[in-house]
Amino acid sequence: MAYKISDECIACGACAAECPVSAISEGDGKYVIDADTCIECGACAGVCPVGAPSAD
Repeated sequence: MAYKISDECIACGACAAECPVSAISEGDGKYVIDADTCIECGACAGVCPVGAPSAD
């Protein structure tokens, strides 16, 4: 299942810069992950300072 970004997101952009397939983009107040593009690598979760991305 693709990663999702929770409301804990502080819109810093660290995850988007780390994503190898450019699945993450700036949304309305937080970043969002395109589920169809996400390869479930976990790179976003590894760099997020608040732990917003998760694979639920």
